[in-house]
Amino acid sequence: MKTSWNELSLIEDFLLSDTETEDIIVFEANLLLQSTLKESVFWQQKTYNLIQKYARQQLRTEIELVHKKLFTAPEHRSFRQKIMQLFGK
Repeated sequence: MKTSWNELSLIEDFLLSDTETEDIIVFEANLLLQSTLKESVFWQQKTYNLIQKYARQQLRTEIELVHKKLFTAPEHRSFRQKIMQLFGK
């Protein structure tokens, strides 16, 4: 199964809500008529979900690295003490 660029663009517009109401209605009608389009939408949505999940995990990893650096490195001792005082009350 190969998805054309035009079809991919329409799917993205539909999933990201970048289209007019009339275009959405036409696209939804096409979804009912074309099983391959419905499958393409499913896989595109699944791809977006995986990308979002990966991005969240990457952000968590970056935040954890910053946290470790700020709260373990000797050069950030004064910052660490200020934060502990702020939240220690």
